[in-house]
Amino acid sequence: MPLVSLIRRWLAGLALSITLFQGGFAMAADGMVVHAEPRGPAVAIDVRATVAAPHALIWSTLTDYGHLAEFIPGMQSSKITERRGATAIVEQRGEAGFMVFSYGIDVVVASTEYHPDTIEVRVLKGNLKRLDGRYQVERGEKEGTWVVSWVGLIEPSLMLPQFLNVRLIRVSIVDQFRGMIDEIERRDVVRRTASTKGH
Repeated sequence: MPLVSLIRRWLAGLALSITLFQGGFAMAADGMVVHAEPRGPAVAIDVRATVAAPHALIWSTLTDYGHLAEFIPGMQSSKITERRGATAIVEQRGEAGFMVFSYGIDVVVASTEYHPDTIEVRVLKGNLKRLDGRYQVERGEKEGTWVVSWVGLIEPSLMLPQFLNVRLIRVSIVDQFRGMIDEIERRDVVRRTASTKGH
């Protein structure tokens, strides 16, 4: 690709980043609602989607820590190292990227489950200065649907202008969240197919 075209693409992405820096909700292409804004040195993220699947299946997918790398984009490994009651200690490695920027992720997180609706996640150690977030599962407006959301604060160690941090984190979280929703829907198709064959 010619250098001029690359520069134009970079500037277009930069303009979009500046828009996101100003905050506000935006509808993703697949219907997800996304909000990203700076919050001091951290970035606040709120992403949510409505899913038509059984609650038990949604919950089991959200808590399938040992298999996250199989369906979460950018995640290279995820394994449980310890259980402390309702809390799983999970080692995760991966990479976040946006345009020419990439950021390796190497963290240990505590994931505490409050069945049936909340999973709180916080970083214990690694190369994120801050990660405080939670998955929430709430009833949707239509019967048989659930609103799945991830809300949190993330502060990377990477030294970038804050508006680029917003864009980098937004893109990464949206990709990961979409991977989770896609897996929930895929598992539900498998469940329904198996149920149909069983009759």
